[in-house]
Amino acid sequence: MLLNDLVTRFVALGSTRIFFKCLSENDNSKQQIYLGSSFEVLTLFPYKDVVAHPNVKNPNFKASIDLFWVGPDYFERAPHSQLILYPEYPEVRLSGFLRGCRSAPNEYLRPIPKDKRRGTDGRVLFFGTTADGKTLVHLAAAGSDLANHAFSLRKPGTDEKLFIELPISGPLSNKDVLLLRLREIHQKGFVDSIRLDRTGNVVPYAARNGGGYTLEAMLGIIPNGQAAPDFMGWEVKAYSGNRITLMTPEPNGGYYGREGVAAFVRRFGRSVEGRDQLYFTGVHRFQQLHPSTGLTLTLNGYDTRKGTISDVSGAIELVTREGEVASAWGFAHLLEHWNRKHASAVYVPYENSRASPPKYRYLSPVLLGERTDFAKCLAAISKSRVVFDPGSKIDNVSTSRPRVKARSQFRITESDLPLLYESFTPVRL
Repeated sequence: MLLNDLVTRFVALGSTRIFFKCLSENDNSKQQIYLGSSFEVLTLFPYKDVVAHPNVKNPNFKASIDLFWVGPDYFERAPHSQLILYPEYPEVRLSGFLRGCRSAPNEYLRPIPKDKRRGTDGRVLFFGTTADGKTLVHLAAAGSDLANHAFSLRKPGTDEKLFIELPISGPLSNKDVLLLRLREIHQKGFVDSIRLDRTGNVVPYAARNGGGYTLEAMLGIIPNGQAAPDFMGWEVKAYSGNRITLMTPEPNGGYYGREGVAAFVRRFGRSVEGRDQLYFTGVHRFQQLHPSTGLTLTLNGYDTRKGTISDVSGAIELVTREGEVASAWGFAHLLEHWNRKHASAVYVPYENSRASPPKYRYLSPVLLGERTDFAKCLAAISKSRVVFDPGSKIDNVSTSRPRVKARSQFRITESDLPLLYESFTPVRL
């Protein structure tokens, strides 16, 4: 295949991004295929079901990936493909890509005996990712026209371990479409507070927290609690103050994980005089005892000196004075959420007219964050740049029908957002 033929084939199969990597002699079915030295590479691939494997020689996380080998006349799934994340190094590798797939290029991915290694390779692995979560792959043999063309696209001095993205001709990129829509919204000035209901109908929204809902409605985003980007692969976050909510995952461990939010708030929350309510609130910073809740935010299994995960079974935890884990967010649970949700994010400032009903105006510039890494989030927590700032509560506590609201949120100030991304750019609308 020629390069244009491959791009055409990938696009016809639904690829929205196409990139390639020049392989080394160590990239084979035995030693796996090296993808990168940080978890940032996970933002390139759609994956799911991150599972920690602590009881092996090299503890790791594994994530399933829906991978298909593609050629001029074949399209076959490799059902055992997975990404393996080794936090000790750190690095990410692709494994299981040959097993159970007759179309896979086995002959080009066998280990090379040490006495036959030359120190150079020449193979090129092409990837295409689709909106419905598939990863398409094609291997160009060393010396082929396709491999030679790929090598010619590398700039002098380019690190051969890096991915090189190929432009896809045709319609605007997802980023271009996003910015065009945000520009249109910005030019409207103040707009009525609205939201979309579960069927996509526009409805008025009178509460004072409608800035995000209104922006999502204008972009056609139906509110949901899924850990997936909002708009064409981009996470959209509206903000009106200095502190921005990054994510709101519920704990999956500790007392909260076992007993649920209601039991947690009843035990660790505080009452409000004159009201039949319990609240669990307060800004919790790393290694600082919170005076009201009696809990301390910790990172169990994270090496703050090296900036790496030291225990794949570790977690972000809230711990009592006696050492009991009150809440825990397992690294595997958060890693899947973080890299999928924050791979590309746009932060949109807005103003509230303070009218009744509310109106909102969306401002310029917007802030674009691209290429994140869960380790960056953990590092920011360890520096108290990301804090835990919950808002869970129970109304009608003493009645037979209490109302429970769960709100576990991690927040950051606007000025610290660049800590979370490899590229962080203000864009004027």
